[in-house]
Amino acid sequence: MDKITGHLHPISLILDQIIQFSRPYGFTVAEGQEIETEEYNFDKLNVATDHPSRDEHDTFYVTGGGLLRTHTSPMQIRYLANNNPPVRLLVPGRVYRNEATDSTHNHTFYQLEGLVIDESVSLAQLTSYLHSLMNHLFNRPMSVRFRPSYFPFVEPGLELDIKDKHGRYVEVLGAGMVHPNVLKNMELDPNIYQGFAFGVGLERLINLISGVDDVRQHFH
Repeated sequence: MDKITGHLHPISLILDQIIQFSRPYGFTVAEGQEIETEEYNFDKLNVATDHPSRDEHDTFYVTGGGLLRTHTSPMQIRYLANNNPPVRLLVPGRVYRNEATDSTHNHTFYQLEGLVIDESVSLAQLTSYLHSLMNHLFNRPMSVRFRPSYFPFVEPGLELDIKDKHGRYVEVLGAGMVHPNVLKNMELDPNIYQGFAFGVGLERLINLISGVDDVRQHFH
């Protein structure tokens, strides 16, 4: 009988690359639960009660209460409940969005959350880490730009763009400095501690690296 061999899924490969790159920076890895509460998915992350992401057309609510997490960010709060700063954390996992499926969106995808909390954390540290990560993943010096953006759980917020093979800038991920309200929900004093966070969709990252232009080609 011929020997049957297999290979790792591209999502596993890109995740391992990011983890191995980040370990010298002191990052550890933790995974969270896929069924979350509104408190951890929204409230403790400074998402307003009337924010549209809470609506059923954006979020899958489950019978008996709870929801399918829309991001891996709830682990920010859960991890800090049992761990003291300094914290350098990566949180990978599946997330769910109630949205139409097309070449750039899917209702289920893999996200990686990054979080750093310490007494001296700066926006410059965040941008330097992300630029170095892009250079590593694309295996060449990358032209990047950072644009101001809004996310409820960071202030200031920004988006990272990279220049593609056509010379156009395309968005890769969202990031920013952890909002003081989120630090307070971690029971940390924002006058002492600062932090940065970022979230990236792994399928989108794979597509940009490989040149695949449809996220639906990634099977879970």
